[in-house]
Amino acid sequence: MSVTLDLSRVSTPVAPAPVTLSGMTRTALREALVAAGVCPADKAKMRATQVWRWIHFYGVTDFALMTDIGKETRARLAEVFTVARPEIVERQVSKDGTRKWLIRTAPGIEVEAVYIPDVGRAGALCVSSQVGCTLNCTFCHTGTQKLVRNLTAAEIVAQVQVCRDDLEEWPKFGEDVTDQDERRLSNIVFMGMGEPLYNLDHVADAIEIISDGEGIALSRRRITVSTSGVVPQLEPLGTRTQAMLAISLHATNDALRDVLVPLNRKYPLDQLMAGIRAYPGISNARRVTFEYVMLKGINDSPEEARALVKLIEGIPAKVNLIPFNPWPGTDYECSDWKTIERFAAILNKAGYASPIRTPRGRDILAACGQLKSESEKVRASALRKASPDAVVAA
Repeated sequence: MSVTLDLSRVSTPVAPAPVTLSGMTRTALREALVAAGVCPADKAKMRATQVWRWIHFYGVTDFALMTDIGKETRARLAEVFTVARPEIVERQVSKDGTRKWLIRTAPGIEVEAVYIPDVGRAGALCVSSQVGCTLNCTFCHTGTQKLVRNLTAAEIVAQVQVCRDDLEEWPKFGEDVTDQDERRLSNIVFMGMGEPLYNLDHVADAIEIISDGEGIALSRRRITVSTSGVVPQLEPLGTRTQAMLAISLHATNDALRDVLVPLNRKYPLDQLMAGIRAYPGISNARRVTFEYVMLKGINDSPEEARALVKLIEGIPAKVNLIPFNPWPGTDYECSDWKTIERFAAILNKAGYASPIRTPRGRDILAACGQLKSESEKVRASALRKASPDAVVAA
């Protein structure tokens, strides 16, 4: 009996996708160049510094533009690496000037980033650290999207790069000094999709890259990380990043916070406040920001304001009062403006700055608590069924 082999269905090996250099730390970049045979180890530091500056200072997206690097080396870089931006699926601009980008960083992985003008010295970029979220805060739209995965440092840094592209803020080659006072992007806030402290390794690497003096060079005092209160990670955050700390508080007692921020059931207020008081480097010059969303009839009474003053007593802090931003399907309502002003007055009288955050980007669902993408976690079996030749990473 003869057997005939049908070789027509044998898949052709697919070349591995180029590795992006944009989200690598300096150490990782040096190691990658040596491993790829771009340069010998004794020249890796010099070569990595050149590449780093082109990527993070000048914002180039093509190795051919790195003109102080030899042609052969540039060709080898282009063979195995990429510095291309991720795909911008959608760009929206609010009537108030707020910009929102829906960015596809990988197949099926989409994340939102928002630029808010006239915040801080010039403007702030709200970046995401995860696709989706596990915390299920009941007032937050992102909380209705299940966690897909953590973002890598490269995917976090890419959000900053996309914003600087859009603002046309990269210096031209030969301009070695940028005027910090003229920047339109002056602050970074990790207040987008996800809980940053559940992705601390990648967040810390991203902050290292964003703050590097030979790159984007944003001061760490202009980078704020907001957390719902992952207490064990507070000290490592401060030690590793020296970033400013913001706490998504929203309630002054455990009974209410258990409902609004379910993470409170794991790390109740007494543990959270102790962790905040021990945060490295807090002082009058490096105050903690408490974020407090104003929910009509829920947490906006004068009694709650006085309880908040008592809760944060002794902590160098300010309180951001956030008018609730509605989203499809929510049952919450925003407090009346007079109620918010009365709440703020109590805090101000106690000595705490309590600015009322002006809602920005509501018309494009870009305001605080409104971010969400359509990305969903797909089972490995479903991926294999959709593409038999696909390789699914664990």
